[in-house]
Amino acid sequence: QVQLVESGGGLVQPGGSLRLSCVASGLTFSSYRMSWYRQAPGKERELVAAITSAGGTTNYADAVKGRSTISRDNTQNTVYLQMNNLTPADTAAYYCNALRLRYYWGQGTQVTVSS
Repeated sequence: QVQLVESGGGLVQPGGSLRLSCVASGLTFSSYRMSWYRQAPGKERELVAAITSAGGTTNYADAVKGRSTISRDNTQNTVYLQMNNLTPADTAAYYCNALRLRYYWGQGTQVTVSS
């Protein structure tokens, strides 16, 4: 059974930073493209960042480019999202996604940026 478990969300002040983690089990992690998505209330889920299976290529949404870094540790079956200089617009539930032949989703972790 595939499981993706996110952690690291919370309440942070504007300008602060967070590091989200997603631990995967039940799949060959190193074969999967991993992504982070987010969904704010009343909005569609959107891609935040993605990383290829070996970690050689990353891409980012324009909204987070330059202040976020996606990385992975295939020895720990974990993908990370470091987010800096957070703003209230970053407030959302953040979801981990694994893609090879099909998608798998985690349950999400809430990030709230507020003073």
